[in-house]
Amino acid sequence: MERPLDYLKKHAHHDWLIGHHSLQFHKIAEELYLELTHLSACETPPKIILAEREPIKFLASFIAACAAHCPVFLCNPDWGKQELQQVFDLVQPDIIWGLGTRDWGLGTGDWEEKTTPSHLSPTPPLPHSARAKRPATVNITQHSSLIMIPTGGSSGEIKFAIHTWETLMASVQGFTEYFQLKQVNSFCVLPLYHVSGLMQFMRSFTTGGQLVILPFKTLESGQILNIEQSKFFLSLVPTQLQRLLQNSELTEWLTQFQTVLLGGAPAWNELLEKARFHCIRLAPTYGMTETASQIATLKPDDFLKGQISSGQILPHAHVTICNQQGEILNSNQIGNIIIQAKSLAIGYYQTDKIQDYFQVDDLGFLDNQGYLNIVGRSSDKIITGGENIYPTEIESAILATKTVADICIIGIPDKHWGQALTAIYTPQNPNISTLEIQILLKDKLSKFKIPKHWISLQSLPRNSQGKINRQQLQQIATKFLNNLS
Repeated sequence: MERPLDYLKKHAHHDWLIGHHSLQFHKIAEELYLELTHLSACETPPKIILAEREPIKFLASFIAACAAHCPVFLCNPDWGKQELQQVFDLVQPDIIWGLGTRDWGLGTGDWEEKTTPSHLSPTPPLPHSARAKRPATVNITQHSSLIMIPTGGSSGEIKFAIHTWETLMASVQGFTEYFQLKQVNSFCVLPLYHVSGLMQFMRSFTTGGQLVILPFKTLESGQILNIEQSKFFLSLVPTQLQRLLQNSELTEWLTQFQTVLLGGAPAWNELLEKARFHCIRLAPTYGMTETASQIATLKPDDFLKGQISSGQILPHAHVTICNQQGEILNSNQIGNIIIQAKSLAIGYYQTDKIQDYFQVDDLGFLDNQGYLNIVGRSSDKIITGGENIYPTEIESAILATKTVADICIIGIPDKHWGQALTAIYTPQNPNISTLEIQILLKDKLSKFKIPKHWISLQSLPRNSQGKINRQQLQQIATKFLNNLS
């Protein structure tokens, strides 16, 4: 397998970064690589925090770190002081790039106070029953070329999934084989520190394709680069697609793309129907940081024909559906999703090692054609009056009434029912009453599935990938209901 330095040399005179200076990227990457190899020659490769805001510097730094076999931690430059301090305490880096340290150069990083690197301490042995969920710690002293990608952080502590150049390349190869491509041209409006943005760069950089990097706000304002969209893949999260579809010119622009990948969070039926109505070549995907992006994708032709699923499994991955006892289920039976993939992360930094398989919190089924269908998250399941309820079904039904712009269903502790269904929503029309919505739902949902409590907000708290912050909604709902009592 070709290494980062091989690709860097191969594209040295290739103008592949549209709207940016490709030569600047190569110059920065080569200079940093030489400095890092000089440092690594004398001691253990330095741990690097990469929180650079400028995309060319970020990508050049990333490639230099990978080529020099330095552990690199990708970070959001917009994290607050508390989040950055948490990461700094966890990583104890030797080098910080970004965050205003020095003049964007090499040097020992200080954040609040000077610290020295520490190695991982071993975790105590675990009972056999717990090992599938919390096995042995990953020790980075056993590895050098590691890529730490952040996951979580919207409602809890930030974790880093540990990837390697090989796991990221497995994802690229699965993608190119699935779509039968030799080169991948990517139009990136997602953050590069996130797996969704990073993998767009990886696909283009390693296949000799072109890459456009544009802030989403710039795109939303109508500042569009002059490219041949029919040769490009664009990746969006549902909230971004929704906002672009509110502009007729940008909607027409979207229809010209070869493929518009959609992931990061579940998309609602109304949004998918609108994209289908405008003949946008949408490709809903399923994947996560731990799998280095998508492991299932619905191809655009299937989407336009009316298919509603996450598509078939990419060739580098394998998915099985199991019940709670670990028994493999047949087609069309709902159960826990188990993922095996060449792109699977090897673990989490300073915590868990991932085995050869990864059981996610999502519930779903594989149909007779091998298409993956997601029905909800096990942890989101609500039990009310002894009935198991999955929020996705109710949210889809409410969105179909076209009375709300956004919706999230949660369960609030209730002494009579165990949990009371609570709808937190943004209305399409501020004058619409909850009674009107409930009347529209009578023929769509069983009585016990219609929410007991309704809370209207101007907007729902979501992270940059469009995922709902359920912990914050629980707090909002609890406070709201306490004020009523």
